Amino acid sequence: MTNPHTFFASCPKGVEDLLQKEIQQLGAGQAKAVYAGVEFGGDLKLAYQVCLWSRTASRVLMPLTKGEIKTDDDLYRLVQSINWGQHLAMDGSLAIDCHLSHSSLSNSHYASLKAKDAIVDQFRELYETRPDVERSRPDIRVNLHINKDQCTVSLDLSGEALHKRGLRPASTQAPMKENLAAAVLMRAGWPNESLSLVDLMCGSGTLLIEAALMALNIAPGIQREYFGFLNWKGHDAKAWRECLQEASAARKESEQLSIRGYDVSPYALDAAKQNIAAAGLEKYITVKQRALLDTQPEKDMQPGLVIVNPPYGERMGDVEELGYLYAELGDIWKHQFANWTTTLFTGNVDLARHIGLRAHKQNSFMNGPIACKLFQYTIRELKNPQSREQRQAKDEESRAMFRNRLKKNKKHIARWAAKNNIECYRVYDADLPEYAVAIDVYGDWVHIQEYQAPQSIDIRKIQQRIQHVVDVVPEVLNIRPDKLVMKTRRQQKGLQQYEKLAESNNEFIVHEGGLQFIVNLKDYLDTGLFLDHRITRQMVREKSAGKDFLNLFAYTGSVSVYAADGGAASTTTVDMSNTYLNWAKRNFALNRFTQPQHEFIKADCVQWLKKAREQKKRYDLIFLDPPTFSNSKTMEAVFDVQKDHPWLIRSAMNLLADGGELIFSNNFRKFKLDPKIIEFNDVEDISKQTIPEDFKRRENIHRCWIIRKRNT
Repeated sequence: MTNPHTFFASCPKGVEDLLQKEIQQLGAGQAKAVYAGVEFGGDLKLAYQVCLWSRTASRVLMPLTKGEIKTDDDLYRLVQSINWGQHLAMDGSLAIDCHLSHSSLSNSHYASLKAKDAIVDQFRELYETRPDVERSRPDIRVNLHINKDQCTVSLDLSGEALHKRGLRPASTQAPMKENLAAAVLMRAGWPNESLSLVDLMCGSGTLLIEAALMALNIAPGIQREYFGFLNWKGHDAKAWRECLQEASAARKESEQLSIRGYDVSPYALDAAKQNIAAAGLEKYITVKQRALLDTQPEKDMQPGLVIVNPPYGERMGDVEELGYLYAELGDIWKHQFANWTTTLFTGNVDLARHIGLRAHKQNSFMNGPIACKLFQYTIRELKNPQSREQRQAKDEESRAMFRNRLKKNKKHIARWAAKNNIECYRVYDADLPEYAVAIDVYGDWVHIQEYQAPQSIDIRKIQQRIQHVVDVVPEVLNIRPDKLVMKTRRQQKGLQQYEKLAESNNEFIVHEGGLQFIVNLKDYLDTGLFLDHRITRQMVREKSAGKDFLNLFAYTGSVSVYAADGGAASTTTVDMSNTYLNWAKRNFALNRFTQPQHEFIKADCVQWLKKAREQKKRYDLIFLDPPTFSNSKTMEAVFDVQKDHPWLIRSAMNLLADGGELIFSNNFRKFKLDPKIIEFNDVEDISKQTIPEDFKRRENIHRCWIIRKRNT
């Protein structure tokens, strides 16, 4: 059949020019790249060739009619204007796909049903029978594309998505579609002169198989058993046989082609081996289980193309952990793949910066709804490359530096803690800038907080140093590794301050100042006991006898427990978090302070202060330790300690009884007390007196003042 037709081949966004070139190479005289596809003209054989040969197309559609539709009846009439008996047998089957955008019709499923009714009703009227609806491999698949009330009704000659090559019996989590893989390889310049390719994270082998099909000139659709035109009444069987014969004759063989894939997962490799065997490509593709750090090119391979499609945090993997993975990739390329062209396909551009190399070329793609980029790098041979032994020696030198500092701290702090009967203390606090962690001892447990590093810091160094910490701490502090808890310290905003990090229920009891407190090292960012306020709590206890005590932003109520132990006439503990308020109640019960004069109030402290002035009760001692910043949904406004502390202090001072004291503290490093607070009150800066011995290496851990009403 040589009558000319118009066709539309769809493809992933960003691939249109590649598809256009493919179709032109197949003989199309006219091929125009448009949004997410290519329009072209030709005979049926050309359309068959595109279905068979295109590596980047998603579907091939043959438009049958177009028209304006504003109602479902308009759609019904437009579909019925086609003589469906020319396309489908009376006892045949059909399926309908519908894509809607900016249309008066709002439901694609309803539009599909309306179009189905139009076709079925036509058959009933003419033949008193009707075709069946079959979603899987129907005789014909009808495509409706409705945009701005313009509807195109087409036959889908591909029948099902062309990325389904019929070659993949096995799959893995989040596989790349074959036509996207082919487009990525084309952008990367494959096939290259050496015909050498390495995939460092090959998964189920999609990139490997597509690379081999391209290098051997194998039609990607040659093993497909189903196309949408095979049972279409207009099918040109002779033209299709010619296409298959020409494709079989076009296949090449190559002694030079060398494709290797590596993956750490045995399950992924099993899937890859099944898929490679199904494609008949075992001669050209070898896959091996190998950890990323152990990956290097085989000795028999010429420098060629390295490609990798690592997880990028959308469907697989955790973004923070993936940063380390990307950094490892960059190191491996630099030390093992000199003179190779390396490519990274990712949907997370921020992760790509951890590669540590400058890409000489970038291309944009869409992987479904995810915007992705292909980064291409040229790896030059290092002038003075360090051997693995040299890198290990430097690594051990750095580890030894941290070990020695931790030993030195332990010798002093642990002796001091034992002498003063203190079982919870800080033994290290970013003493060495390279090791930016805080290490706290809680009895026979150790809690480590990694300070969040600036984005400018090389993540390779961060990963290396954290591993040093994890290795060295159990050794130096003489604890079991399973008693070590590691966290990353970030600025917490809003409800994050109260959210659980885990569900381990890792609670246990610690002792301080003759009292007991519940701590939880794993489930929250903070542990339940601020160790830097140890002296402040003791000061509250000494001042509390016979006094009414108020604790605002009370957290887990440890300061209130000290006040109760000091003989306070009453304690009032206020916090907006149910979690922490219940924790405070349990701390009171643990220390047998269950009397009714100990009150717990769940409230936003700012709002509570606004209303509390109206009450008659006044307090002899108030502890006020607000957060630096909070924008919780339960607060009416964003709280900023620097901006809001003058009002906060004035409001608290209004609740002080004559002769009372307000202890005000916060941990904002750049905090400056409002001069008017000093002007109108007696203010004593007690910051230095309240910094414990184990925090003197970081004396700005908090600021603290005693504020009294000035006698006039």
